Amino acid sequence: MGMLHNLADFIKIKKDKMTILVLGLNNSGKSSIINHFKKSSEQTSIVVPTVGFMVEQFYSMSGVSIKAIDMSGATRYRNLWEHQFKNCHGIIYVIDSSDRMRFVVVKDELDLVLQHPDLSNRIVPILFYGNKMDMEDSLSSVKIAAALRLENIKEKPWHICSSSAVSGEGLGEGVQWLIQQMRFAMLNNKNAAKARSKHSK
Repeated sequence: MGMLHNLADFIKIKKDKMTILVLGLNNSGKSSIINHFKKSSEQTSIVVPTVGFMVEQFYSMSGVSIKAIDMSGATRYRNLWEHQFKNCHGIIYVIDSSDRMRFVVVKDELDLVLQHPDLSNRIVPILFYGNKMDMEDSLSSVKIAAALRLENIKEKPWHICSSSAVSGEGLGEGVQWLIQQMRFAMLNNKNAAKARSKHSK
């Protein structure tokens, strides 16, 4: 019976809307990536830097409704990121793979995200895009993972792939992984909440 309940919950989650938080430093390509996922009729030819944050809606190839919260990566707006942590189901963390000078800042901001109490106690999958792979001096996803020490992330599922917001290469693969992981995470978090509720009675 428990297996049937889990299956029913999983099917229900597939139909639900999912909220993704899109993070990364300014000029990493966050808005361009979101623009790629929108319908061609809704895409813009000129992508301008996000001020504060923007909420966009799109559907994945599998028909899942995604609400993407595009957070500005400018220094003065990064303190807004944490206000969205509690309600997100997954995170896309975009890295400019050609901007090696700012990898230290990328790692510092990532560490703050991972340590935040609204995220540290939940299973929230993280997709890393090593964006701008088409740039001549870009680093591979393997080298980016090593520079950011992603292997130290033990409590959350994560995946990194090289991407190009210009050509779209790598974007579909990454978001499909994230959707699948969010489905499992939402189910696990729901079951954990039920278990805590039983123990508290």
